[in-house]
Amino acid sequence: MDVPGPVTRRAAAAATMLLRTARVPRECWFVPTALLCAYGFFASLRPSEPFLTPYLLGPDKNLTKREESKPDRLLVLKVLWNDFLVCYSSRPLLCWSVWWALSTCGYFQVVNYAQGLWEQVMPSRHAAIYNGGVEAVSTLLGAVAVFAVGYIKLSWSTWGELTLSLFSLLIAAAVYIMDTVGNIWVCYASYVVFRIIYMLLITIATFQIAANLSMERYALVFGVNTFIALALQTLLTLIVVDASGLGLEITPQFFIYAGYFALIAVVFLTNGAVNILKKYRKPQDPESSSQVTTS
Repeated sequence: MDVPGPVTRRAAAAATMLLRTARVPRECWFVPTALLCAYGFFASLRPSEPFLTPYLLGPDKNLTKREESKPDRLLVLKVLWNDFLVCYSSRPLLCWSVWWALSTCGYFQVVNYAQGLWEQVMPSRHAAIYNGGVEAVSTLLGAVAVFAVGYIKLSWSTWGELTLSLFSLLIAAAVYIMDTVGNIWVCYASYVVFRIIYMLLITIATFQIAANLSMERYALVFGVNTFIALALQTLLTLIVVDASGLGLEITPQFFIYAGYFALIAVVFLTNGAVNILKKYRKPQDPESSSQVTTS
């Protein structure tokens, strides 16, 4: 029995489309490959390169072919070391740099493992999660807090360490609440508070460090601070997270991170209180101290 004409035509059209679809994977690689090859060819061709050196050596460019001698490596290291000692001999800069490195280490740990904690509190396969939205909101609110820093009128040289201590304690409380309260919305709110406080303080710390430096030493100090923060983070990861160390689960990890920020708060509270007492202690009157009581 013959198949009706319209059915035959539809079958033929379907077969044609199938063949065309089957040929797409074979043909689709050619165009991007050709473009990449053309890009590599023209990028390596560099037709202007033979004319670049004469152009740069023109009379109006103030350049010469004379090759400068390479600097002595030992001299460079000596200058670098002297700059390091000069920078960190400043007590305010040292104070803010220590907090900068310690808090950045803890911040990286919390941010890196917050998703794991949220997954334990509210598994993503059981409910809708808003982790990305929380990250966006915390970044936005942190930017608002950073903008508001300019309107804060405070003697940072006097009250800076106590301020760092207070807000470090608030960070520790936020991390502790995030760790112990088994509600995902409380975890989200604590995380937002944590990031806002950190972004606020790190902006103040960066400004205070820069205020005690010449521009030529910015890279040295911030590079050293970042290196120390990453070294501490690596050490903390090896001790707390890695299987060769304690290998703790996510909940005990965050308990340790909360204690870490609490320890920072205690250190800066002690140091700040001592410095304020020294600053506001009235010097004794030498005449009164030399009086002798006679009977």
